Order: sequence, then C-alpha cells, then structure tokens
Amino acid sequence: MNKENEKLLREYDVKKLLIKLSLPAFAGMAINALYNFVDTLFVARSEGELAIGGLAFAFPIQMIIIAVGLMVGIGAASVFSRAFGRKDYAKMEEAVNTGLRVDIVLAVIFTVLSFIFIDDLLVFFGATSENMGYAYDYLSIILIGLIPQSLSIVLNNLTRAEGRSKVAMYSLIIAAGANIILDPIFIFGFDMGVSGAAIATVIAQFIGLTYIFVKALDKDSNLRIRLSKWFHVDLKTTKEIIVVGFPTFLRNSLGAFIAIIIYRLINKYGGEEPGIYISIYGVINRIINFVFLPSFGIVQGMVPIVGFNYGAKNYKRMRDTIIFATKVIIVYFIFGFLFIQIFSPALFRLFSEDDNQLFIDYGSYAFRIISLGFLLVGFQIIVGAIFQALGYPIRAMIVALSRQVVFFIPFVYLFTYLFNDMKGIWFGFAGADILSGLISVLLLVIEMRYIHKMSIDYPTLALET
Repeated sequence: MNKENEKLLREYDVKKLLIKLSLPAFAGMAINALYNFVDTLFVARSEGELAIGGLAFAFPIQMIIIAVGLMVGIGAASVFSRAFGRKDYAKMEEAVNTGLRVDIVLAVIFTVLSFIFIDDLLVFFGATSENMGYAYDYLSIILIGLIPQSLSIVLNNLTRAEGRSKVAMYSLIIAAGANIILDPIFIFGFDMGVSGAAIATVIAQFIGLTYIFVKALDKDSNLRIRLSKWFHVDLKTTKEIIVVGFPTFLRNSLGAFIAIIIYRLINKYGGEEPGIYISIYGVINRIINFVFLPSFGIVQGMVPIVGFNYGAKNYKRMRDTIIFATKVIIVYFIFGFLFIQIFSPALFRLFSEDDNQLFIDYGSYAFRIISLGFLLVGFQIIVGAIFQALGYPIRAMIVALSRQVVFFIPFVYLFTYLFNDMKGIWFGFAGADILSGLISVLLLVIEMRYIHKMSIDYPTLALET
C-alpha cells in the first residue's frame, strides 16, 4: 500500500487537504463541463439553434449511463475509503475489482438496449420532426462511447478515494482537451455537424479511459486491479456498493426522466415552435452543468477525507472538514447565482447564429428564474455527499428524492397549470431547489450535532489506531 496517501488523509491539515484534493477535481469537472459547453456551441454555430434540441434529446440516455457510473464509482469509493481508514487492504481490493466488473455489466446492458430501441426512445422523449434527425444522428454515435465514459467515472472516483486527485483531474483534462480539439475538426473540417460532435466525444472518452486505466495499474496506485479475476464478483461487496451509490443513481437518472417531463410540457405549452424552447432548455442544461459540475469536484475532494476519518474514528477531523467544505460550496453557489443573473443574455447570444431575439430574451428570462434556487442548492449537494461518505444510503436517498420527486414534479405541474404557460417550468426548478435546500440545512444541523458529540466522547480513538 502507498503509505504517503494514507498519511495524507490521516494527518494533513484538513483545510489544506480539502483544497489539495478538491482543486484538481474542481478543475477537472470545470474542464469536463467546458467541453460539453463548447460541444453545444460548435453545433449551434454549425447547424443553428434547432440542432441544440437534437443534442438535448440525447441527454436523458447520457444521464442514465452517467448515473450508473456514479452509482458504482461513489459506492465503491465509499467502501474503499472506509476500508482504507481501517487499513483493511483486502476489502479495498475487493471494492475496486467488484466495482469495475459490475459497472461493465450494467453499462453493456444499457448500451445494447438503447441501440435496439433508439427510435422508440426518441419518440418517447418527445422529439419532433424539427429535431428528430439531429437527435438520431447524434445519439446513434454517442451510444458507442457510453461504456468507456462509465468506466472512466468509476476509476475517477476510486482514484480520488486513494488520494491521487491530480491523476483524476488529468484524465478529465485529457478527455476534455481531446474533445475540444477534435470538435472543430469533425464538425467544420469534415462538415459532419452533430455527427462530428458525437464522433469527437466518443474518441475523447476512449482517450480519457486509456490514461486513467494505465495510471491505475502503476506502482503508485493503491487500487490493485486484478485483470486475471474478471469473472469473480463478491456479492456482499456488490450489494454494499449499490446500496451506498443508489441515491446518486436515483438523483441522476431522475434528472433524465425530469428532462422528458420538461420536453413534453414544452411541446404542450410552446405554441407553434416548441423546438426553439427545447433548444433554450438544452442551453440551460449545458450551462447548469458548467456551474454545477465544479461544485461536485468540491464534494468529491471532501468525500475521501470524511470516509477515511470515519473509518479511523477521527470525528473531530471529519467535522472540521465538513464545516469548511460547506462554507466553500455556499460561497461558490452565491457567485454562480450572480453570474447567471448578470451574464445570461451574453451566454445565450453566444449560442445564437443569427441573434435570434426570442432565443436570447426568453432564454435569459427562464435561466434567471431557475438560478434563484442556487442560493440553497449547495446544502443539498453537501448533505448528500456526507451521507454517502458515511455509508448512510437511506438518508442520502431522502435528500436526492426531496428535490426531484417530492418537490419538483408536483411544483412543475402545479405552476404550469396555474400560469398556463412555460414559466411554470422555471418556477418549478427554483421552488424545488429552495425547499429541498431548507430541508438539507436542517439535516446538516442534526448530523453535525451528532458528529460533534462523537468528537467529544471519543477524542483519542484516532491516536490509538
């Protein structure tokens, strides 16, 4: 085992350690979001605003496969981190290898089913004659890259869990950089439009996976991937991984189904040109990813510290880490809110080939409403991450469900009914984020009181391990 990483997680100043682990994840996530942003921007400039709607219809399937990767990756990383804190090296190895095998099986099954039912899926999502062609051209190619994308997510989470956050960052930077370079070549150079964007993305995903897989096999890694035992799966570890990671799967896959609900509501309330409003929502989704993904980098830096010190019974160190991470993420989302309020028109103008005023004005209006929820959504992200790091799947699931099921779905139908207009969709987003954020604040206070009590009752346990 690499003792340097173990010492880092056990003894290094928690504020400096959180910054050390979060900055690479933050940068990697920001760059990852940037290439999705640039991808959409190039397509808009090449094919026009309606082509963005085609990309938007691939979003639900991409979200579900990302949800699979995050479920396995976060679940395996949680098991790995707690075992690392206990110095249970056999369990660490089992978490890594079982996680990778389970992810491959799930990703293959989902990809094959998506290929078989691609036309039915696009119709179910609400694709219309305006954007069906764009959606099919993009999705039929992007499906090829779902397996390497999912595996990269798993390995990224495990690599961060062992303390090698820079390696995880570099894998994201390499994949994103390759995509940004390849996009204009295939979209404009080969005049392939949305198909070119999909090809560039798939190639970039294979490049990113190759890098992080090679690094996971080197002598500095604690992951201990066993290529000779691919058909061995530990059922107990599989259950533990899926139970811990399932709230993340639920949250992200529900995001896919929420997108479908929104597409259908836009088709209902969007008048004679619903395609332009679907493209507006597609741009909002990309920019939200650009804002939200770096915040996940912050909590991904926090999770291995919390999980490790929970396993090591160093509760004071856990508490200090959580408090500092919460402050960072609150400040981050305040800046995110201000950014959207000020720069929305400029952002939508970037995606409009001919300065379509409806696209720019309505997009800015919708996005400013949605961003009201940013002021509290950070609490939900931090609380969900804490519960998963501690291995509390039920609590994490409650947090995940509160925004997307308990609040958003009723709100979006209620507000669209009351307003008889699409603005009910945007107020649904803001209302769900605000209410779930308030509940998350309450849960955070309760959990922190418990951790504080444990740090007082057992102050010396960490010194005895």
